[in-house]
Parts: sequence; structure tokens; C-alpha cells
Amino acid sequence: MRLPLPSWMDIFVMPIINILAAFFVAGLIIAAIGENPFRVLAVMVKGAFIYKGALGYTLFYTTNFIFTGLAVAVAFHAMLFNIGGEGQALMGGLGIGFVALGLGGVLPPLLVVMLAVPIAAGFGAAWGSIPGWLQAKRGSHIVITTIMFNFIAASIMVWLLAGMLMAPGQMSPETSRFAEGVHLAQIHHIAGALGIPMARSPLNLSFFIGIAALIGVWVLIWRTRLGYIIRATGHSEKAAIYAGYNPQKTIIITMAISGGLAGLMATNEILGVQGRVVLNFTAGYGFTGIAVALMGRNHPFGILLASLLFGALYQGGAEIDFEFQTITREMVLMIQGLIILFSGALALMFHPMMERFYYYIKSRKGEAPHG
Repeated sequence: MRLPLPSWMDIFVMPIINILAAFFVAGLIIAAIGENPFRVLAVMVKGAFIYKGALGYTLFYTTNFIFTGLAVAVAFHAMLFNIGGEGQALMGGLGIGFVALGLGGVLPPLLVVMLAVPIAAGFGAAWGSIPGWLQAKRGSHIVITTIMFNFIAASIMVWLLAGMLMAPGQMSPETSRFAEGVHLAQIHHIAGALGIPMARSPLNLSFFIGIAALIGVWVLIWRTRLGYIIRATGHSEKAAIYAGYNPQKTIIITMAISGGLAGLMATNEILGVQGRVVLNFTAGYGFTGIAVALMGRNHPFGILLASLLFGALYQGGAEIDFEFQTITREMVLMIQGLIILFSGALALMFHPMMERFYYYIKSRKGEAPHG
């Protein structure tokens, strides 16, 4: 009889094995073009964590992946495949723009920021709940509708930023800059005010909003009645109905929470760095969040580690592109693609081998195997 791996191995050990396999294949490709894979890895690590300001940039990218990874994970616990993070984040940015442009200069900057953050989540939640309603009430497939709503959100942003919201006197599709003080403080500014020297980077307070979101999702999914209902609905809608729960309502609520998390990504880019609403600020983070959630096994701690890995790849990859003439940005995308391949499509490839190894060790120690 085949016995499953214990949860700690499935959540922590197997993703590491998949990542190592991806790096091994990437190393073979790098060696084939005449570069030393270990030197390339060393440059990537230095570029992501060691060089001046590198860690700040890595954590900045990590923040985006935390929000989009959590958005995918929450939906997946209800067996909903939300790939609309891009559109939901765009709507979150639009919500920030309405608040910042409408109330900036009228209300104190701190109050505007405090309003903008939940509004970003609210706009994302509203945008995510529409595909949820379509699935629950009309039977429309969540994958199709969330893809379509990405394009609709992008079209709305183009229409607004190239029209009524475009800053006067310019041709770029973006809004005017927000009023002075309407932004999330960057960490190096806070450190400087406290007398702590820190290199300049775009890392800002939204990183701590992301950490709070990680904790909040863990509490929601595993420590609340709603989280239990979400997981029960994902395991079996019929069982959820038998237990007295309404799967349609659960689907809509879950997609709203998922969209709200994706919408919060805009706080990092729009409130933390840009100081205005610009086109394409999502830059594919919503789609990469799918890989982050898969690699993190839809668990907040795993998503944190996966987000850190992809943040390091983004920042370290830029350093590789700068350091090596033979390695371009496309090569870095190839490495990311391999990680997604081994963590997604081939995620279970090493499971049979690890199961045999684990239970062989258990039998040698005379311990009874358990899940």
C-alpha cells in the first residue's frame, strides 16, 4: 500500500527538491553556452542579497508576490483557480488613484493613505467577486472569466489614463502625481530618521502590510469558521451543502477575498513607489503569483519563501544580465520558467522516490510509518 509523505515533507522538502532540480537543469544550459554555473549563481546571490541596496529591492519584489500568491492560494482552497490577479491589482491601483487624486490636498496625507489601502483591497475584491458570482450563479468557468476580466481591467485603465485621468499637459498615459505626503514611507527613509544607515531602495511599508496579510490568511483559513467552510467547499460541494453551508455564497466571498488580496499589490507599486497611477504597473506579477502559490503549497509560510525566491530571481537576474554578456534577461526568464515547470507541472515527479526513501528510513529505525 502506498503511503503519503508527511505534511512537513510535502510543504517544505519537496519544493526545495523541485527548486534544486530546476537550478540543476538551468546550470546545464548555462554550462552549455560556456559560462560557469556556480559563478552565475554567486553573482545572482550577491545581486539579490549582498550588494548595496540589493536586499531592499529583493524584498520590494517579494512584497508583490506575497499579495498575488495569497490571492491565488485563498481561491484554491475553495478549488477556484483565480488567474485574474493582474486585473484585480489594476482595479486596486485605480481605487488608490480615485482616493489620492480626489482627497489629496483636502484631507491630511496620512488619512488619505489610511483610506487608500482598504479602498485598494475593496476595488480588487469587487472585481474578483464578479467572476465569483458568474461561477456561482451562472455556471461560468472561473478560469475563463478571470482571464477575460484581466483584459477588461486593462482596457478600462487605458481608457481612463489616456483620457479623463491623464495628467494635463503631457502625452504619457498616467495621472498627475499625488499630493505631497500621500505615499507609504520607504524603509530607508524611516531608517535614516532613526539614525540607522540604509541603502536607498523602493522597499516601503507595504511589505509589512504583506506580512500582516500572510498572518491574516493563515488565521482565516485554519482558525476561523469561514476558513473551514472555504476548505469544506473546496473538498466537496455536496458535503458542504449537507453540512448546511451555501457553496454559491462561499464562492463569491472567497473570490472577493482573493481579489482584495490582489488589489493590495497596488499599495506597493502605486503608493510605495510611483506616487501616481501608471499603465502596466502589475508587470506580470499576477500571473507569477500562480507559481508562487503552487510552490508554497498554498500555505502562507510557503508563499513567503516562494515570494522571496522569485524576488531574488528578479533582482539577482538583473545583476546577471549586467555582469555577463552571454546571459540576457531572457535567460533569467528561462530559469524562472524552469522553476515554475518543476514546481507546477512536474511537482509530483519526485514524490514516489521520496516516499520510498522516507519509509525505508522509517523501517530501518523500526518506526511505524504514518502520514
